Amino acid sequence: MEKTMPIDGRFELMALPYAAEALEPVISANTLAFHHGKHLAAYVNNLNAALPGSGLEGLPLEDVVLKAEGGMLNNAGQILNHNLYFGQFRAPKADNVPTGVLAEAIDKDFGSFEAFKEAFAKAGATLFGSGWAWLSADGDGKLVIAQEPNAANPIQRGLHPLMTMDVWEHAYYLDYQNRRPDHLAALWQIIDWDIVAVRYQG
Repeated sequence: MEKTMPIDGRFELMALPYAAEALEPVISANTLAFHHGKHLAAYVNNLNAALPGSGLEGLPLEDVVLKAEGGMLNNAGQILNHNLYFGQFRAPKADNVPTGVLAEAIDKDFGSFEAFKEAFAKAGATLFGSGWAWLSADGDGKLVIAQEPNAANPIQRGLHPLMTMDVWEHAYYLDYQNRRPDHLAALWQIIDWDIVAVRYQG
């Protein structure tokens, strides 16, 4: 995973690699405006305000996540999580499935793509409270699904994060209200499997 470096000692709000309306109807431009433009921006501002005097100035974001504690860790973790989340999408596509080496790994470790989707959706739907469902790879390249509460990230457990679904309510409430499973089911249409494959092979 390429590390995220601060610029002049500050982290920047990531630019979305697509237009605000590009993910509709799965994720609305209105949700993106709040989720990216308000929530993620607040995490960035909070982390930048906390860095001076912390001893973590100038470190890559990933290292801050591994070394920080308390509020600083929460904000750094949420930035890393959201950067991976917003960076993995593309316009909706019917029959959106992985191919190549990634598809082979999914079949090997979960039995089939459909079995993987079912297990992943269950992880996202059953996570109590706020947090994230992740597809990651361990040190041997084996794929694993994990639930991470609040701002936690798989790198804290020595895993390599590949894909995530955000189950904080701010990620879906404007579009889906309390229907978290419907939101998770819709997200499969917009996963950019080419990006996930690059992360897996990187």
